[in-house]
Amino acid sequence: MVYLLLYRILDFLFQGLYLCLIVRVLLSWIPHDRYHPLISFLYDVTDPILKPLQNIIPSWKLGIDLSPILAFFAIGIVRDLIFTLLF
Repeated sequence: MVYLLLYRILDFLFQGLYLCLIVRVLLSWIPHDRYHPLISFLYDVTDPILKPLQNIIPSWKLGIDLSPILAFFAIGIVRDLIFTLLF
């Protein structure tokens, strides 16, 4: 019972993180106010994941930011690893 609850909570958190990344990518295509409270929260959640990846592969070299794609892969690997170890 406890394992099922923990599984659902972790799964919910990972799905929320995926959703935040998708919204962040979509926002990058339209003009927006970076300092709006909701958008600022979105940046606060996703920046710790995206910034290190942006330092590894700078977008100015390629002309496109690949960090969200790498973040999706990295989050998926971490999720699978955590779920494999715990469940």
